[in-house]
Amino acid sequence: MSAPTQIPGYIVGTWTIDPVHSEVTFITRHLGVSKVRGQFTDFEGKITTGETFADSSVNATIKADSIYTKNEQRDAHVKGEEFLDVEKFPTLEFRSTGVRPEGDGYVIDGELTLHGVTKPVSLNAELGGFGDGMSEGSKVIGVEASTEINRSDFEVATQFPTAVVADKVKIVLDIEAVLDN
Repeated sequence: MSAPTQIPGYIVGTWTIDPVHSEVTFITRHLGVSKVRGQFTDFEGKITTGETFADSSVNATIKADSIYTKNEQRDAHVKGEEFLDVEKFPTLEFRSTGVRPEGDGYVIDGELTLHGVTKPVSLNAELGGFGDGMSEGSKVIGVEASTEINRSDFEVATQFPTAVVADKVKIVLDIEAVLDN
């Protein structure tokens, strides 16, 4: 099966990410045996759907100090100089450079800036679709996307051996956005 070239209900426009109905989460291994999960709770962005899905784009900003792992001590450590250094690098930024069909989904290619380092990343995306929003006349779009990055590529916590904190970090985005009027 391949990604549809004609998307049911497709709407051209600019969409604002709804943080109440969206999540930005991550998973990494700790001590090589367990997984630590967390999320960023403060983020914003725009999705622009072009005349064709391939002409679409995404721009998003995540506030680094909004990290939440259900452990205040760990959160404070990750916000500090040894990891994210949120005082020096207050945001993570994503800017897409292209969207393309692949398999039964899509790939959103782009550039991620994290810890002051910009690297290309590709997000594997599944389009949830287009639909009616909660307010009369409003429209929504849903997209789930994921990628894996290496923290060392972004110069994050390079002093920590991978036996303590894994180099690989899986990022999962579950996004609902509302069509701008």
